[in-house]
Amino acid sequence: MSHARPVSGEPERAYILLGPDGRPCRSPIPGTLGGHRRGRLYGRLDCPSALRAIARGHYVENRVFFADETTAIAAGFRPCAVCLPAEYARWKANRESGTAS
Repeated sequence: MSHARPVSGEPERAYILLGPDGRPCRSPIPGTLGGHRRGRLYGRLDCPSALRAIARGHYVENRVFFADETTAIAAGFRPCAVCLPAEYARWKANRESGTAS
């Protein structure tokens, strides 16, 4: 992935990501994870479940992006069980035992 700067005269591209407080913020770098605002979950950008939902015409209006997993968790989102099964299992075990992750 290239993070090249724009050629002189081209506008700099800005991406809207959610920050750790759950509020949108501008970033010159695209997010590495996607999420669903209403479902409060995050996953890989190539998640098969999210891509199926998008293909059916769902999900897009509530789609959000995160710089990294730490930010997604801080914003109150949980890992996707489909594309992040190990992270989801850890989240679920911590939730069931009452410990924070």
